[in-house]
Amino acid sequence: MIDTEKDTRKIVERALIIGLQDASCTAQEAEEHLIELKELVKNLSIPIVDKLMVHLKKPNPKYLVGTGKAEEITQLAKEKNCDCLFFDCDLSPSQQRNWEKLTKICVIDRQEVIIDIFASRASTKEAVLQVELARLKYSMPRLTRAWTHLSRQYGGITGARGEGEKQIELDRQIIKHKISQLEKELLDVRKHRDIQRKNRERHGLSHAAIVGYTNAGKSSLLNALTSSNALVENKLFATLDPLTRKAELPDNQNLLLTDTVGFVRKLPHNLVEAFKATLEEATLADFLLIVLDLGSSQIEEHWETTLSVLKELGADDKRKILVFNKCDLNKDPVLMARLQGIEGEKLFVSALTGEGIGQLKSRLSEIVKEQSEKLSLRIPPARHDMASFAYEKGNVIKSEYDENGDLLLTVNVNMAHRKKFDEFVI
Repeated sequence: MIDTEKDTRKIVERALIIGLQDASCTAQEAEEHLIELKELVKNLSIPIVDKLMVHLKKPNPKYLVGTGKAEEITQLAKEKNCDCLFFDCDLSPSQQRNWEKLTKICVIDRQEVIIDIFASRASTKEAVLQVELARLKYSMPRLTRAWTHLSRQYGGITGARGEGEKQIELDRQIIKHKISQLEKELLDVRKHRDIQRKNRERHGLSHAAIVGYTNAGKSSLLNALTSSNALVENKLFATLDPLTRKAELPDNQNLLLTDTVGFVRKLPHNLVEAFKATLEEATLADFLLIVLDLGSSQIEEHWETTLSVLKELGADDKRKILVFNKCDLNKDPVLMARLQGIEGEKLFVSALTGEGIGQLKSRLSEIVKEQSEKLSLRIPPARHDMASFAYEKGNVIKSEYDENGDLLLTVNVNMAHRKKFDEFVI
């Protein structure tokens, strides 16, 4: 079996991060990507001793970079006494093995960094299952690596140190079996979430999902709109599990809002697949609130990343409301002019100061009304339960009694409740 108890390798303490600029990005974009990798690595509490940008003209199948550049990086890592290299790209299993053989230290690509951050954040059973599934799928083709997944620092079970092809094949079979078990467990989780979702639907409330780039302020917006206390931290992927709260809007309207896991550029495909049960909130919501950070210099790229992930989830055709957060930090007219090129309805808010939140609530109330129907009802005295239901679930516009004691109501009712009022419609 896979040996996970006797690993005595030391924790990574000195990292060198490597960025790559090729024909697909500018020097500024490559530098911004490297800065983001730096933030990702910091989230693993690993000190970074230096960084290096590599200009890649043509990918090399052995190291991705050329042999000369590989030797240069190896020498720099030795001079800095580094015990790990972090690459801001995806390395193939063979490239990782070649790098670790050359440098004699741990070599980690961007995909593995993100999986490790998710692993360190996972708290609920669902998130733990999802992360473990992604981790095992990542590890499968990498069983012959000299070094294993960083999660060993946290007691994880990935990679193998068995000797010989026979041991590797045994480990591969064990991982395949574990993947199968996890997929079955996640199916059960999805069924449970379907039950929860059906319970919500019985309440007949409109539902919006809050999506966007990680650390854009989605949880802060949820708190501002619902007066809740969702976890808010200034770090990437602070929250993995979806959180749903009810927002009370103007004109007696209500809306369910779900905060989802943040997106990130180059999101590992295994994580998208493994987190379907979490991210499907975006595909099933009536509409989306896409949060964009006005304080970020990469706001347009974050928008493109968000659209890309939504497309992969099959949610790119949903109605979208663009919420530009942190307007208290940046009101540059040049930026505002640039943002006009982003298609879609736009609202500017500050979840921190409350600026624009009232306007956003009013717009959400209007959208909820659009998803409802105005009815004229006659409710007899014996059916005051329906009158209470109308006040609880609808927006009563006019109320009066006729000479027979019947209650005459004009009310906006969510389409999910329409049938319950059929016999009372005038």
